[in-house]
Order: sequence, then structure tokens, then C-alpha cells
Amino acid sequence: MIEIKTISQTKSLCPECLKTLDAEVYIENNQVYIEKTCPEHGTFKHTYWHDADEYEKAVKYGAEPHKLDNLSEAENGFCPSNCGLCEYHNSQTVLGLIDVTNRCNLSCPICFANAAASGTLYEPSQDEIRQMLKNLRKNRPVPTPAIQYSGGEPTVRKDIVDLIKIAKEEGFTHTQIATNGIALANNENLAKELKAAGLNTVYLQFDGITSEPYIKTRAADILDKKIEAIENCRKAGLGIVLVPTLVTGINDDQIGGIIKFALDNIDIIRGINFQPVSFAGRTPSDKVEEQRITIDDVMREVEVQTDGMIPRNAFYSASTVAPVSDLIAAMSDNDAEVTLTCHEHCGVGTYVFKEDDGTVIPITEFIDVDKFINLIEKSIPDVSRNTRLSKTKTVARAIKELPKTVDTDKSPSYINVTKLLKNIFLKQDYSSLGDFHINALLISCMHFMDPFNFDQDRVSRCVIHYAVPDGRIIPFCSMNNIYRESVEKKFHIPLNSPRAKEIISNINKKE
Repeated sequence: MIEIKTISQTKSLCPECLKTLDAEVYIENNQVYIEKTCPEHGTFKHTYWHDADEYEKAVKYGAEPHKLDNLSEAENGFCPSNCGLCEYHNSQTVLGLIDVTNRCNLSCPICFANAAASGTLYEPSQDEIRQMLKNLRKNRPVPTPAIQYSGGEPTVRKDIVDLIKIAKEEGFTHTQIATNGIALANNENLAKELKAAGLNTVYLQFDGITSEPYIKTRAADILDKKIEAIENCRKAGLGIVLVPTLVTGINDDQIGGIIKFALDNIDIIRGINFQPVSFAGRTPSDKVEEQRITIDDVMREVEVQTDGMIPRNAFYSASTVAPVSDLIAAMSDNDAEVTLTCHEHCGVGTYVFKEDDGTVIPITEFIDVDKFINLIEKSIPDVSRNTRLSKTKTVARAIKELPKTVDTDKSPSYINVTKLLKNIFLKQDYSSLGDFHINALLISCMHFMDPFNFDQDRVSRCVIHYAVPDGRIIPFCSMNNIYRESVEKKFHIPLNSPRAKEIISNINKKE
């Protein structure tokens, strides 16, 4: 007998016409599915997570909503047809994105944006980009702290260095670019110029440690270019996060190898963000099920392909850390702190630390994460009730419990974890976090949605938002599934126009 357990009622999309539909998320034979019916195109049933136990485990790490104060009034129906952000949105903008071009120096078949394929050019001016940055910084009570320039390929713009300077001028504390690395490989000075302009992180497309994945997913053997780009970033002291797009049968067997590569280059590689491929609506339904990789699949493969060195239970939902931000906010005068309140099924992560002898230690080996978070959660109400003068004393009492959450015998030899936590929470010395990141590697997985597994509940808690030229701020998965085509159509430059020809002829002059 097939056992079915309903989890939630939500909204989703028809993969054919993108109409918003009622949908149900449920468990069947220990797998999680999402199902919806379009009056015109029929019923669609697709995998949400492969392992229902891991799905339900993540639920307990969900975060309370942290809405913005200056949301727009909803128009034209319900979420996700109001993106702007509207009153239905429950999370802050932790990372803002701006597509600075849809041009690229590759023709990847799995890309969100492609000028050649669309027949239009989308490339906002510097003035438009500055205004979009201002819009992100207008978020209240917490202005957007971080920005990523994406595309297309941002480095085909000859003014990419100037764009980083503009972001810094507008008050962003963290800047990064999403890039395939070709320009960084071809121009040794580009990394240095970007670093000098204020770039913090290179978000480097990195699909594997052999040539085959690039040939299949990027239509070019560019592994050598990736290595050259990494070396040039190393010379410039510019930190890197590797971003592998995972596709079943193409590079899902290289997860362990990518982790080893990152650990071997831990001096410059700060993290890996695995991203299971997001399927376009034109993808045949049976191919989606055949090739679908879910977050729990990645967690399992990390454990298997590292021979248990990094177990799946080392991973926690990204929203797990929300109480830490809440405590910091309760301790501060303005009572506002950017908080990672994304949906618990949007992504997972863990930290691992590398000793000089090569030993790798997951953070869960020496910190009891559940006890630590529970301690923080219990402290927040007491701190919030206190006056400013007594907050420190209240936190100090709570900090006394910290040693119970840390096994100092198993912690990295170069980190005094207890002292570090006291410095952060008691002295509010956030520069101490630098010690935490010595020989540390963040391993994460974010599963961006496609029309087949689109879930309104997740969208309403998205923390990664696009800014667009008409002033709207749009959640990532809504943008890429619903709004991208209309935004680019509204603000496009015809490819055969003099302006488009001028822009295209100016592909990075230093490349």
C-alpha cells in the first residue's frame, strides 16, 4: 500500500505556460513530490527532495520571518505575480544581484541568459546600475549589504572595474562577480584592478576537475582557463568561491574531487557552492526526473565521495544561523541586523577546517550545533528585555554556557573556539571572525527552482534578489522563471542597432 503524507499546500507554475497553479507538496514512499494541474497542459508530478527524512529534518531549522518595512502593496493577484518586493515577502535582501549584461564569451546550453539566443542585448548603463544599487540600499530596516554583478558574463564589459567602484561608493560592504573566469585568465592585471577597486569575491563557475564536464555543459574545454584564473586571483589576493553546476551523468561524480581541489587551494579558495541544475520549461518532463539532483543527493554524495570525511549530518539548513543574527541585533542599539531567513529547503552548508598535516575537521566535530543554537535562542528574549547597560551582563551569563557546546580537544589546533565566541558575542569584536576563517572552507549547496519544482513558500522567503531598471527588486527564482524575458524585452537594445554594435565591438579591450 502506498502511503501518502501531505506536507503543504502552495502555489507553483505550469512548466508549459508558466501559469500560477495550486500545488501540493507531499511524501510518497519516503520521497517528497510537488504536484499541480494546469487546465490546459495537464498534471505535473515532480521530485522535490529524494529523501523525505532529510527533508523533514531540515524543517526544524526554519527561521521566523524578517520582513522589510518598505514593501510595495501587492497588485495583480497573489505571489509570485507581484514581485517588486511586495507585502507577501517575508525575508530581507541578504544578497542583491544585478545583471550588467546578457552578453557572454561562451555559449553554455544551461545558462539563464544569452544575448545571441534571445536576439536582444540587455546592458544597463552606469547610471541605471547606480540607481539599482541605490534601490537595494533603500531597503529598511536593513540596507542590502552585499551585491553580485552577474549576466551574461560581467567581465565582457570594459567598465567592470568602474562598476565595482560604484558599488563601494553606494555603501555595499561586500561585492562579488559571477564569472566563467576567461577574462581573468587572459588578463593577469584584471584581478589586481578588481581587487584594488574593492571586489571581495570571485564567484567562479567551476564544473569539474577534468575537461569533460566543460565540453558537455559549456561547449568548450576551458579547464586550463579556470586554473589560470585561480592563479591570477592568487597573485592579487582575491578570494574565490567555486560554483559547480551539477548535472546527473556529467559531473555529479566529481563532487569529492572538487572538494579536494578546493582544500588543496585553501589559501585562495574560500568556499564551494554546489548548484544542482535548474531546468528550463522546455525540458522534457521525463528528462527532468531522470536528471534531477536534489540537495539531499548532494549531501549524500559529499559523504560518499570524501569517504566519510565530511558526513551528511555535518550539513545544516542555511536558515539555522538566523538566531545568531537575532542575538547580535538584540545586543545592538539599532536592533536591526541582516538575517538569513531563507526557506529551510533553499540550501544547506557546513564549514570544514584543514590542519597543517592535511587533516580535515568538519565544524560539527567540535561544536554541537544544536546545543549552540538552542543556547543562542534562549538568550535572545532576555537580552531584548534588558536596557543597553545590562545587555552585556546578560550575554556574559549566557556565554558561560558556551564551553558545553564546544569540544576543544577536537577543534582545529590554531583556533581557540571558546575565546573566539566570547570575543564575538561578549566584546562584539567581529574582527575575530577572521580567525575563524583561517584554513576554513565553506561547503554549501543551493537548489534554485525551475517551473517543475517551483514553490511559492520558498519564493516568499528568498533572500537573494535581483534589482532591475524599473525600480523593482525581484526574488531570484521568480526572476529566472517568470520575469527575465519581460525585463530584458522592456529594456533591451536591438542587436542590429548602432548602439548595440558599438557595445558589442567593445568586448573587454584588455582581454
